[in-house]
Amino acid sequence: MKMFLRIWSAERLKLSGSYIWLLVPASPAAAVLIGMFASSPAGGKPDWTVLLAVMSMLHAALFLPILSGLYTAMLCRHEHLDGGWKALLALPVSRTAVYLAKFAMAAVLLAATQVIFAAAVIGTGVFRGIGTPVPWEMILGACAASWTACLPLAALQLAVSQAWSSFAAPLALNVSFTVPNILIANSATYGPYYPWVQPMLAMIPHGQAGYGAFNLPLKSLLIVVLGSFALFLAAGLLSFRRKAV
Repeated sequence: MKMFLRIWSAERLKLSGSYIWLLVPASPAAAVLIGMFASSPAGGKPDWTVLLAVMSMLHAALFLPILSGLYTAMLCRHEHLDGGWKALLALPVSRTAVYLAKFAMAAVLLAATQVIFAAAVIGTGVFRGIGTPVPWEMILGACAASWTACLPLAALQLAVSQAWSSFAAPLALNVSFTVPNILIANSATYGPYYPWVQPMLAMIPHGQAGYGAFNLPLKSLLIVVLGSFALFLAAGLLSFRRKAV
């Protein structure tokens, strides 16, 4: 545990001088602009459910999956330059601790994005005068569920980013799988199993207890998310442990 914390602290220091922190509030800021012009289906002021749905659509369908790949690519970029992996893995450190520390940092960055997004939704609703009380459970629950659905993507992208020395190639792969999200989300055949669409399905407010977006059972979403997370994290870790230096 001490080794993990030391490596995690080193990862934080490496990122402190980068521009990655500017990406954290970018998507919530864009969502605020959308929320300021949101309206109800009848054309009036939206309620909290409509506001959350409108603001989360682009955020969860496009930006969150892309950010999961961007964060992990930037976490591995330093090691790909000038033999960084050789210098790091030549030290008396555990490869497992190194890999999990990078994943934990990516998860923290995604969590920070979601916290700011939740604040953006609440701030936008208050500014627009939407009635109280604020549905804290709905907003925070949606953000937490969507963050959980991002973890398999972060695990997959970390596996790709540590294996490929190119910074652009993992991002291009991630974007190519993210762009079809809106179409795939409406598919009852592929939507429930497509990893890149899960953050949106988990975040959009649902109308019935126990059901997520597009009437997908939350239990099914949870199985897909946890199953793909375990698979991607284990595969990436195994690949990293066998990585030649």
